Amino acid sequence: MDDKRLYRAPALEKGLDILELLAAEEHPLTMSGIVNRLGRSTGELFRMIQVLEHRGYVSQGPDGYVMTSRLFHLGLKRPPVRSLMEQSLPEMRLLADTIGQSCYLSVPSGAASSVIARMEACTAVGFSVRVGYRRPLYDTPSGVLLYAMQPEQTRREWEGLFDPPLSEEARARLVAQADAVREQGFARVDSPDLVGMVELAAPIMRGDQAMAVLAVPFIRITDAPVDEAAALNHLRATADRITNQLIGNDARI
Repeated sequence: MDDKRLYRAPALEKGLDILELLAAEEHPLTMSGIVNRLGRSTGELFRMIQVLEHRGYVSQGPDGYVMTSRLFHLGLKRPPVRSLMEQSLPEMRLLADTIGQSCYLSVPSGAASSVIARMEACTAVGFSVRVGYRRPLYDTPSGVLLYAMQPEQTRREWEGLFDPPLSEEARARLVAQADAVREQGFARVDSPDLVGMVELAAPIMRGDQAMAVLAVPFIRITDAPVDEAAALNHLRATADRITNQLIGNDARI
Protein backbone atom coordinates (compact mmCIF):
# COMPACT_ATOMS: atom_id res chain seq x y z
CA MET A 1 0.00 0.00 0.00
CA ASP A 2 1.37 3.44 -0.93
CA ASP A 3 1.66 5.56 2.24
CA LYS A 4 2.49 8.70 0.24
CA ARG A 5 -0.99 9.16 -1.16
CA LEU A 6 -2.45 12.64 -0.75
CA TYR A 7 -6.02 11.45 -0.31
CA ARG A 8 -7.69 8.44 1.25
CA ALA A 9 -11.20 7.05 0.95
CA PRO A 10 -11.47 4.25 3.54
CA ALA A 11 -14.99 3.19 2.60
CA LEU A 12 -14.10 2.97 -1.10
CA GLU A 13 -10.96 1.01 -0.30
CA LYS A 14 -12.95 -1.50 1.75
CA GLY A 15 -15.34 -2.01 -1.15
CA LEU A 16 -12.45 -2.48 -3.59
CA ASP A 17 -10.78 -4.91 -1.20
CA ILE A 18 -13.95 -7.01 -1.21
CA LEU A 19 -14.22 -6.99 -5.01
CA GLU A 20 -10.55 -7.87 -5.49
CA LEU A 21 -10.83 -10.70 -2.98
CA LEU A 22 -13.93 -12.21 -4.58
CA ALA A 23 -12.48 -11.79 -8.08
CA ALA A 24 -9.52 -13.99 -7.13
CA GLU A 25 -11.64 -16.75 -5.58
CA GLU A 26 -12.91 -19.78 -7.47
CA HIS A 27 -15.51 -20.57 -4.81
CA PRO A 28 -18.03 -18.47 -2.84
CA LEU A 29 -16.94 -16.86 0.42
CA THR A 30 -19.15 -16.46 3.47
CA MET A 31 -19.28 -13.20 5.39
CA SER A 32 -16.97 -14.66 8.03
CA GLY A 33 -14.61 -15.86 5.30
CA ILE A 34 -14.41 -12.36 3.80
CA VAL A 35 -13.89 -10.82 7.24
CA ASN A 36 -11.10 -13.26 8.11
CA ARG A 37 -9.34 -12.96 4.76
CA LEU A 38 -9.34 -9.16 4.85
CA GLY A 39 -8.48 -8.90 8.53
CA ARG A 40 -11.37 -6.55 9.28
CA SER A 41 -14.43 -6.66 11.53
CA THR A 42 -17.92 -7.69 10.48
CA GLY A 43 -19.14 -4.20 11.35
CA GLU A 44 -16.65 -2.66 8.92
CA LEU A 45 -17.62 -4.84 5.97
CA PHE A 46 -21.30 -5.71 6.41
CA ARG A 47 -22.67 -2.47 4.93
CA MET A 48 -20.08 -2.54 2.14
CA ILE A 49 -21.20 -5.98 1.04
CA GLN A 50 -24.87 -5.02 1.23
CA VAL A 51 -24.29 -1.99 -1.01
CA LEU A 52 -22.22 -4.03 -3.49
CA GLU A 53 -24.99 -6.62 -3.61
CA HIS A 54 -27.67 -3.93 -4.08
CA ARG A 55 -25.69 -2.41 -6.96
CA GLY A 56 -25.27 -5.80 -8.61
CA TYR A 57 -21.51 -6.26 -8.18
CA VAL A 58 -21.79 -9.27 -5.87
CA SER A 59 -24.50 -11.82 -5.26
CA GLN A 60 -25.21 -14.15 -2.35
CA GLY A 61 -25.96 -17.83 -2.76
CA PRO A 62 -26.36 -20.69 -0.30
CA ASP A 63 -22.57 -21.07 -0.04
CA GLY A 64 -21.64 -17.40 0.27
CA TYR A 65 -20.85 -14.36 -1.85
CA VAL A 66 -19.49 -14.31 -5.40
CA MET A 67 -18.74 -11.57 -7.89
CA THR A 68 -21.24 -11.06 -10.67
CA SER A 69 -20.33 -10.23 -14.27
CA ARG A 70 -21.27 -6.54 -13.82
CA LEU A 71 -17.68 -5.26 -13.70
CA PHE A 72 -16.79 -7.46 -16.65
CA HIS A 73 -19.56 -5.98 -18.78
CA LEU A 74 -18.66 -2.45 -17.71
CA GLY A 75 -15.15 -3.12 -18.99
CA LEU A 76 -16.54 -4.18 -22.36
CA LYS A 77 -18.10 -0.73 -22.76
CA ARG A 78 -14.72 1.02 -22.79
CA PRO A 79 -14.15 2.51 -26.28
CA PRO A 80 -10.99 0.49 -27.17
CA VAL A 81 -12.63 -2.79 -26.15
CA ARG A 82 -15.94 -1.88 -27.78
CA SER A 83 -14.14 -1.07 -31.03
CA LEU A 84 -12.21 -4.35 -30.81
CA MET A 85 -15.46 -6.28 -30.35
CA GLU A 86 -17.20 -4.46 -33.21
CA GLN A 87 -14.38 -5.29 -35.62
CA SER A 88 -13.79 -8.83 -34.37
CA LEU A 89 -17.24 -10.42 -34.15
CA PRO A 90 -18.07 -10.43 -37.90
CA GLU A 91 -14.59 -11.76 -38.67
CA MET A 92 -14.94 -14.41 -35.97
CA ARG A 93 -18.23 -15.58 -37.50
CA LEU A 94 -16.59 -15.86 -40.92
CA LEU A 95 -13.64 -17.74 -39.44
CA ALA A 96 -15.81 -20.21 -37.52
CA ASP A 97 -17.94 -20.91 -40.59
CA THR A 98 -14.88 -21.32 -42.83
CA ILE A 99 -12.87 -23.72 -40.65
CA GLY A 100 -15.77 -25.44 -38.88
CA GLN A 101 -14.29 -24.73 -35.44
CA SER A 102 -15.15 -22.38 -32.62
CA CYS A 103 -12.93 -19.40 -31.82
CA TYR A 104 -12.57 -16.93 -28.99
CA LEU A 105 -11.09 -13.52 -28.27
CA SER A 106 -9.03 -12.81 -25.16
CA VAL A 107 -7.44 -9.66 -23.75
CA PRO A 108 -4.94 -8.98 -20.96
CA SER A 109 -6.47 -8.42 -17.54
CA GLY A 110 -3.83 -7.70 -14.94
CA ALA A 111 -1.60 -10.76 -14.89
CA ALA A 112 -4.22 -12.91 -16.63
CA SER A 113 -5.93 -13.32 -19.97
CA SER A 114 -9.72 -12.98 -20.06
CA VAL A 115 -12.09 -14.23 -22.75
CA ILE A 116 -14.37 -11.40 -23.90
CA ALA A 117 -16.06 -13.02 -26.92
CA ARG A 118 -16.54 -16.39 -28.57
CA MET A 119 -18.09 -17.75 -31.73
CA GLU A 120 -19.50 -21.25 -32.08
CA ALA A 121 -19.05 -23.45 -35.13
CA CYS A 122 -21.89 -25.21 -36.93
CA THR A 123 -20.48 -28.72 -36.46
CA ALA A 124 -21.78 -31.81 -34.71
CA VAL A 125 -18.85 -31.89 -32.28
CA GLY A 126 -16.87 -28.95 -31.01
CA PHE A 127 -15.23 -27.23 -28.08
CA SER A 128 -15.71 -23.69 -26.85
CA VAL A 129 -14.37 -21.48 -24.09
CA ARG A 130 -16.90 -19.50 -22.04
CA VAL A 131 -16.92 -15.72 -22.03
CA GLY A 132 -15.37 -14.44 -18.81
CA TYR A 133 -12.94 -17.37 -18.52
CA ARG A 134 -9.76 -16.05 -16.90
CA ARG A 135 -6.39 -17.73 -16.42
CA PRO A 136 -2.87 -16.54 -15.53
CA LEU A 137 -0.95 -15.37 -18.58
CA TYR A 138 1.67 -18.09 -18.20
CA ASP A 139 -0.95 -20.83 -18.01
CA THR A 140 -2.49 -20.73 -21.51
CA PRO A 141 -1.14 -20.46 -25.07
CA SER A 142 -3.17 -17.29 -25.67
CA GLY A 143 -1.80 -15.80 -22.43
CA VAL A 144 1.78 -16.63 -23.33
CA LEU A 145 1.23 -15.06 -26.76
CA LEU A 146 -0.15 -11.89 -25.15
CA TYR A 147 2.94 -11.77 -22.91
CA ALA A 148 5.26 -12.52 -25.83
CA MET A 149 3.97 -9.65 -27.96
CA GLN A 150 4.70 -6.91 -25.43
CA PRO A 151 7.58 -4.48 -24.87
CA GLU A 152 10.06 -5.54 -22.21
CA GLN A 153 8.75 -2.99 -19.72
CA THR A 154 5.19 -4.32 -19.99
CA ARG A 155 6.43 -7.87 -19.52
CA ARG A 156 8.18 -6.87 -16.30
CA GLU A 157 5.10 -5.05 -15.04
CA TRP A 158 2.96 -8.13 -15.63
CA GLU A 159 5.49 -10.40 -13.98
CA GLY A 160 5.23 -8.24 -10.88
CA LEU A 161 1.50 -8.97 -10.73
CA PHE A 162 1.82 -12.77 -10.74
CA ASP A 163 0.37 -14.17 -7.51
CA PRO A 164 2.13 -16.19 -6.32
CA PRO A 165 5.31 -14.88 -8.00
CA LEU A 166 7.09 -17.18 -10.44
CA SER A 167 10.35 -18.74 -9.36
CA GLU A 168 13.43 -17.72 -11.33
CA GLU A 169 13.37 -21.10 -13.07
CA ALA A 170 9.68 -20.75 -14.01
CA ARG A 171 10.21 -17.20 -15.21
CA ALA A 172 13.14 -18.32 -17.38
CA ARG A 173 10.93 -21.00 -18.96
CA LEU A 174 8.19 -18.45 -19.62
CA VAL A 175 10.61 -16.00 -21.24
CA ALA A 176 12.12 -18.72 -23.45
CA GLN A 177 8.68 -19.93 -24.52
CA ALA A 178 7.50 -16.36 -25.18
CA ASP A 179 10.58 -15.48 -27.22
CA ALA A 180 10.05 -18.56 -29.41
CA VAL A 181 6.37 -17.68 -29.86
CA ARG A 182 7.23 -14.09 -30.74
CA GLU A 183 9.72 -15.27 -33.35
CA GLN A 184 7.14 -17.41 -35.17
CA GLY A 185 4.30 -14.92 -34.71
CA PHE A 186 1.69 -17.36 -33.40
CA ALA A 187 1.14 -20.06 -30.78
CA ARG A 188 0.42 -23.74 -31.33
CA VAL A 189 0.19 -26.03 -28.30
CA ASP A 190 -1.29 -29.51 -27.95
CA SER A 191 -3.84 -29.55 -25.15
CA PRO A 192 -2.60 -31.34 -22.01
CA ASP A 193 -6.22 -31.95 -20.97
CA LEU A 194 -7.99 -33.12 -24.11
CA VAL A 195 -6.52 -35.66 -26.51
CA GLY A 196 -6.99 -34.60 -30.12
CA MET A 197 -7.19 -30.87 -29.44
CA VAL A 198 -4.55 -28.27 -30.28
CA GLU A 199 -4.71 -24.62 -29.27
CA LEU A 200 -3.98 -22.21 -32.13
CA ALA A 201 -3.59 -18.50 -31.38
CA ALA A 202 -2.69 -15.36 -33.33
CA PRO A 203 -2.17 -11.81 -32.04
CA ILE A 204 -4.24 -8.74 -32.81
CA MET A 205 -1.74 -5.89 -32.72
CA ARG A 206 -1.89 -2.23 -31.84
CA GLY A 207 1.47 -0.66 -32.60
CA ASP A 208 4.29 -2.86 -31.32
CA GLN A 209 2.20 -4.85 -28.86
CA ALA A 210 -0.73 -7.27 -28.82
CA MET A 211 -3.96 -5.80 -27.55
CA ALA A 212 -5.78 -9.13 -27.90
CA VAL A 213 -5.40 -12.70 -29.10
CA LEU A 214 -7.71 -14.64 -31.40
CA ALA A 215 -7.62 -18.36 -30.66
CA VAL A 216 -9.05 -21.60 -32.03
CA PRO A 217 -9.31 -24.74 -29.89
CA PHE A 218 -8.89 -27.02 -32.91
CA ILE A 219 -10.52 -30.46 -32.54
CA ARG A 220 -9.12 -33.05 -34.94
CA ILE A 221 -12.08 -35.41 -34.52
CA THR A 222 -14.77 -33.04 -35.80
CA ASP A 223 -16.29 -32.96 -39.28
CA ALA A 224 -14.47 -29.69 -39.94
CA PRO A 225 -13.93 -28.79 -43.60
CA VAL A 226 -10.22 -27.91 -43.22
CA ASP A 227 -7.17 -29.43 -41.57
CA GLU A 228 -5.06 -27.89 -38.81
CA ALA A 229 -2.58 -26.19 -41.13
CA ALA A 230 -5.34 -24.53 -43.15
CA ALA A 231 -7.15 -23.51 -39.96
CA LEU A 232 -3.97 -21.82 -38.69
CA ASN A 233 -3.59 -19.93 -41.98
CA HIS A 234 -7.22 -18.73 -41.82
CA LEU A 235 -6.78 -17.76 -38.16
CA ARG A 236 -3.67 -15.68 -38.81
CA ALA A 237 -5.27 -13.98 -41.81
CA THR A 238 -8.33 -13.14 -39.71
CA ALA A 239 -6.21 -11.66 -36.91
CA ASP A 240 -4.34 -9.56 -39.49
CA ARG A 241 -7.59 -8.25 -40.97
CA ILE A 242 -8.87 -7.23 -37.53
CA THR A 243 -5.53 -5.53 -36.82
CA ASN A 244 -5.73 -3.59 -40.09
CA GLN A 245 -9.33 -2.57 -39.44
CA LEU A 246 -8.38 -1.25 -36.00
CA ILE A 247 -5.49 0.71 -37.55
CA GLY A 248 -7.93 2.20 -40.02
CA ASN A 249 -10.28 3.21 -37.20
CA ASP A 250 -7.40 4.88 -35.31
CA ALA A 251 -6.42 6.81 -38.43
CA ARG A 252 -9.97 8.20 -38.78
CA ILE A 253 -10.15 9.47 -35.20
